[in-house]
Amino acid sequence: MVSDIATAKADRRGPRATGEGQAAGAARQRRRWLPGSRLGRLIIALNLVGLVILIGGALLLNEFRQGLIQQRTDSLLSQGQVIVRAIVVLDAIRDAPEPTMDYQTVGGLLQDLFIPTSQRLRLFDRNGALVFDSFLVSDRVEVSRLPPARKRGALRLEIPRPPPESTAKRQAGAQRALDREVAGALTGQTVTDLRPTASGARVVSVSLPIQSVRAVAGVLTIEAGDVDQIITAQRMTMLPFVLVAIAATVFSSLLLSALIAQPVLRLARAADRVRQARARAISLPDLARRDDELGDLTRSLEAMTDALSTRIDAIESFAADVAHEIRNPLTSIRSAIDTLPLVRDDAARDKLFGILQKDVGRLDRLITDISNASRLDAELSREPPRAVDLVRLLSEFVAHDNATARDGEPRVTLETQGDEGPMLMSGREGPIGQVFRNLIDNARSFSPSGGQVRVRVARIDRDVIVTVDDDGPGVPPDNLETVFERFYTSRPKGAAFGSNSGLGLSIARQIVEAHGGRIWAENRTDAEGKVSGARFAVRFAEIAADSRQAGR
Repeated sequence: MVSDIATAKADRRGPRATGEGQAAGAARQRRRWLPGSRLGRLIIALNLVGLVILIGGALLLNEFRQGLIQQRTDSLLSQGQVIVRAIVVLDAIRDAPEPTMDYQTVGGLLQDLFIPTSQRLRLFDRNGALVFDSFLVSDRVEVSRLPPARKRGALRLEIPRPPPESTAKRQAGAQRALDREVAGALTGQTVTDLRPTASGARVVSVSLPIQSVRAVAGVLTIEAGDVDQIITAQRMTMLPFVLVAIAATVFSSLLLSALIAQPVLRLARAADRVRQARARAISLPDLARRDDELGDLTRSLEAMTDALSTRIDAIESFAADVAHEIRNPLTSIRSAIDTLPLVRDDAARDKLFGILQKDVGRLDRLITDISNASRLDAELSREPPRAVDLVRLLSEFVAHDNATARDGEPRVTLETQGDEGPMLMSGREGPIGQVFRNLIDNARSFSPSGGQVRVRVARIDRDVIVTVDDDGPGVPPDNLETVFERFYTSRPKGAAFGSNSGLGLSIARQIVEAHGGRIWAENRTDAEGKVSGARFAVRFAEIAADSRQAGR
């Protein structure tokens, strides 16, 4: 729901500005690349920056790792195929009566080969037993870091203990993985694997069957143990991505704090100043210029506090006006009461009693109108708008006023112009009835004895216009607008004093404007151009035809 303040501001800007604002809002709506609010999209985008960097780096590293392992496997496979082919060429395999190898010839060949320190070459017989190990031939052993040295004097002879359970499990697991790989190669297939070693490291391993025709005489296994070192080095290449992601996250956090947290804190402090009565309205122009939700919130808070400040000023002014208006009849009543004991003449006493009655009546009307004005906002918000038939409503008022009119008081007539059928507007029947009741009472109070008040209802350009004419002296041209101000009671010479509180027309305008209508005053003139009376006109938008049918 659009607030009345925002609507009023839009109306003041004019239709062109409003249309341009709607077009700009529609263009911004089309430019949205993520659903939700502007700040929501900013938060999502900033949080995704660091995540995208990390995901991109992880994908890059994973792709490199897979390529590295595949490349290492292909290299070992090529080396193994060359070695197996060399063994076959040397005629080191005997097929009868069983497939066997000349281990001395094969061992010499393997010892003569240049084997990098990062690789390990092993030879198994047809039963899976180890017959050659390049680590043993080159006197290489697996090395692990020793625990810290003991302090001096703390060295003592200890009985060797079996390795911890975790180490034993790791060694057993590594041996089982090697056995499965060798067993697969003994079936005549080339097996590649990425398996753990006894020390917990990972190696790329290739096992190739050694055979002359079909029978497998042994298995050649080549391992490369430098994969972890290369992957570790490549993981270090992730460090820039991690640092950039951290920097992006910190930057986005600081940016969100500057764009959201700090402005919200400023709004909270401004609201505290308003609450502590050190300010009448929130004023943060730099935030109000922002084209996001915080800008909308700031503008709404400024409009809200401005409306509240205006309402407070109106209440204070209303209270001052009420005190001033009540003081007048009270002063007259006090003066009459103080004078009453001093009066001995019955005629003078009756005159004082008449003054008291008039002042009490005036005070009663004033208090009634003040009560109606104070309850007006609550009544307008309590009752939902409905279809109101103005012809029917005015007919009831005219009939009631004529039935209760005293001799000599002005009569009220009703005239309808336009198409047949009800003339409906969307509103609240109680407040709308109060508008026409105030206008008719005001016209009767200014009309001469025996005069006439004419009420006309007409349908013009999809609007319903109601006019109330009297035969009084009219309204001074300079006061055609001020008559709708509170407590305006300027009356022509000879009019009954105190018959109006000065709030009726002000209440009528407030009700009409709350229903989106318009009310104004003008003077009627005769053929000679002389003022022949006042006219008060009210214009409402007529509701649609389907609602008109429903109202019947």
